Amino acid sequence: MSLVSRNVAAIKVAGARGMATEKQILMRINATSNIAKITKSMKMVSAAKMRGAERRMNDGRPFATWLENTKSSLRVYEKDGFIPSEELKEGHNTFIPITSDRGLCGGCNSFIAKAVRTQIKDVTDNSQLIVIGDKGRGQLRRTHGQYITANATETWITPTNFAKASALAEIVLAATPADEKLHVIFNKFASAIAYQQSVRTINTDPEVFADYELEPDNKEEVLLDLKEFQLATAIFHGMLESSTSEESSRMTAMENASNNASDLISSLRLVYNKARQSRITTELIEIISGAASLDAKQ
Repeated sequence: MSLVSRNVAAIKVAGARGMATEKQILMRINATSNIAKITKSMKMVSAAKMRGAERRMNDGRPFATWLENTKSSLRVYEKDGFIPSEELKEGHNTFIPITSDRGLCGGCNSFIAKAVRTQIKDVTDNSQLIVIGDKGRGQLRRTHGQYITANATETWITPTNFAKASALAEIVLAATPADEKLHVIFNKFASAIAYQQSVRTINTDPEVFADYELEPDNKEEVLLDLKEFQLATAIFHGMLESSTSEESSRMTAMENASNNASDLISSLRLVYNKARQSRITTELIEIISGAASLDAKQ
């Protein structure tokens, strides 16, 4: 067998082993290009939404500063959790993780779910979860479904407002005892590319209001209203921070997806050009082989 014939045979064997055809590669390039267009559009939409969410967050942050005066601490997630286990083992705890209803936003929901699992692993006997957001429910249900007592979904259809947070606070308090320790877990926005998993622990001790004059005389009713107002403020602040973090994470995720699609298109074009060159070479070899055969017969 001649060298030309062996080359033709080798190319045919390579094609039979599953190499993609030019048409298949071109179809994949077109599909990837369409995906890149979608991700670029989603990035632009998320950037616009993030600006609106960031404006609302900056307007709402001063509203939550009064919680510091009631010793409702704000802590950032660390390796072993937000709160020492010794502090949680006394009494009962309700954790309120704030997640989103939509995906394609990086790991912002996964980070919250991971933080919750880390935090309650040693105090599951005296803890319950009331989850805000469908994504958090979906992730925590697989491992801690027996501890989820309530879940609020479709909370992000409209922009966050205090009325919505107050309704959620009322639901939470209706499902918890009077002496419950409440912990709101959320993503605290730091920048367009960074956010921190944080927890706001509500101090329900009536003594924090000892220096305040309360009216009317029915102090118990006022304290109950203040407790609900505390929790509503914490949820409102957490939702504002989480909403901004979600949009920034989605914007980053869509930008990364667009870049990955561009890299994949470049790689596919290289493969397509190689396949096209291989086909042209094969056709040339066949022509040369045919001409050589005719010359041999003559």
